[in-house]
Amino acid sequence: MIVRRFLLWARTAPAEARAQGAAALAGAYLRSAMSPADRREAETALIALVEDPSPLVRRALAEVLAAAPQAPRNLVLGLIAEQSDIAALLLAQSPVLTEADLVDAAAIGDDLAQRAIAQRAWLSPGICAALAEVGCEEALVALLANPTAEIPDFSLERIFEREGEAGAVREAMLARDDLPMGLRQAIAAKVSDALAAFVSGCGWLTEERSTRLARESTERVAVALAAGGEASDAPAIVDCLRENGRLTPGVILRSLLSGEPALAEAAFAALSDLPLKRVRALLWDRRGAGVKALYRKAAMPEALLPAFAAAVAALKQAGPDERRGGGIDRDLLAEVLIACEGLEGPQANALMALLRRLDAEAARDEARLLADSLADDAALALLVEADPNFLVELDLGDLRDAA
Repeated sequence: MIVRRFLLWARTAPAEARAQGAAALAGAYLRSAMSPADRREAETALIALVEDPSPLVRRALAEVLAAAPQAPRNLVLGLIAEQSDIAALLLAQSPVLTEADLVDAAAIGDDLAQRAIAQRAWLSPGICAALAEVGCEEALVALLANPTAEIPDFSLERIFEREGEAGAVREAMLARDDLPMGLRQAIAAKVSDALAAFVSGCGWLTEERSTRLARESTERVAVALAAGGEASDAPAIVDCLRENGRLTPGVILRSLLSGEPALAEAAFAALSDLPLKRVRALLWDRRGAGVKALYRKAAMPEALLPAFAAAVAALKQAGPDERRGGGIDRDLLAEVLIACEGLEGPQANALMALLRRLDAEAARDEARLLADSLADDAALALLVEADPNFLVELDLGDLRDAA
């Protein structure tokens, strides 16, 4: 009887009063101990209120029912079909909605609805895949920033394929710990290309110069990612480089000269179509003949063979304990330069130019590190000069903290 009187009152009540009444009825339905007959009448009344001419009523219902697991399913489905600001309240959290409901809502919803779905906790791979296919840029950024979203690798690739030009999407992808290394490398290449196009477009550098800088930047990132990742990351990075036409002799040589040959090993395996275990056996055999056979099997330029052979020989002489990442190893590079000095011909000139550019790059990196170290020493000297007891007080403080 109370529900019937409510429906009669709602026919003439103002919109704000109807909204308050609708919220009260929804709250009573969720929390009060109603008889089965009263519950059926209340549910019928709530569903009827979805047709109310005022959005205030529907919003009031959505706010009360958004997080309720016992909310009537038909009522929730009716509300998510409403205008987006109302539907988003339920799409963002309603436990009543199934995966199929959310996939359908993502397909037909606007930016606000898609973003609300992307922010839900514990999104399933199916919903993530749907958003990757149809989601707007804002929804994809929200999805990538959602730490509980189970985004499959193929969906991450699809997001990059659709919206890889958007800086916000790239930034959100790079922030994810589960981003595949191959895709991380592809993003780095995209950023390098964008910067090169910008610099060239502004007339700051020639197109050729900016292209070379972009390529070298991509190579540095590729080697660093392969060196710092898991054992399975280097092959994925090589696949990405090869797919984009960036698997050059230069990046393979850079891997060796950085003292981190993981990328070079994976590259030779891909180019020679040999198992990685066999590639390693050939590359590091004691006699030195294996590297030449492997090099030719990979169909690499013959003119560059002396550089590769010298780099491998220098790495073997240094031993695995001496290999290090973080850029070009100038000691290794010096051995390669000595081995290649007597080469002649156009390709030899190009090789020497590459090696000298790598040496200049390594020198800049060393100078940068040294400058930072000198600046730190100078700052410490100034602190000690200003307060001779600085180091003593620091040590005592450290002891107190340790205690």
